[in-house]
Amino acid sequence: MEWLRIYCLSLPRTTEHIPWGDDLVYKIGGKMYAASALTPAGHRMSFKCTPEDFAELTERPGIVPAPYSARMHWVALEYEDALSRTEVKRLVKLSYDLVFARLPKKTQAALAGKTKAALAAAVTKSKTTKRIKSKQ
Repeated sequence: MEWLRIYCLSLPRTTEHIPWGDDLVYKIGGKMYAASALTPAGHRMSFKCTPEDFAELTERPGIVPAPYSARMHWVALEYEDALSRTEVKRLVKLSYDLVFARLPKKTQAALAGKTKAALAAAVTKSKTTKRIKSKQ
């Protein structure tokens, strides 16, 4: 699955984490958009998709609703070649875009600015604005 890791890390502002077990998780703005297994046991990868894609994909052999996150339209591939690499890349990019679109506008702007300083400033400004509004 090294090719998937390389692809995910090529997407702007992607970070990778190992939050539990043997899964490598890819995030944008602190939100997960894809995961892949580091060991061959279990599901090979999972990602978010549209409700329409979820319905279509889960009809295919080797693709199942992702455990714990199917209600949020995540699918899991039971084996690596359940989809072609081209399809996986397209769907992972779609997942990335779906997750990015759900981020707060300030976070999106900060990520688009591509600087950690801009992200920190947006978070600080947001917290300051909330404190000011709560005092009024």
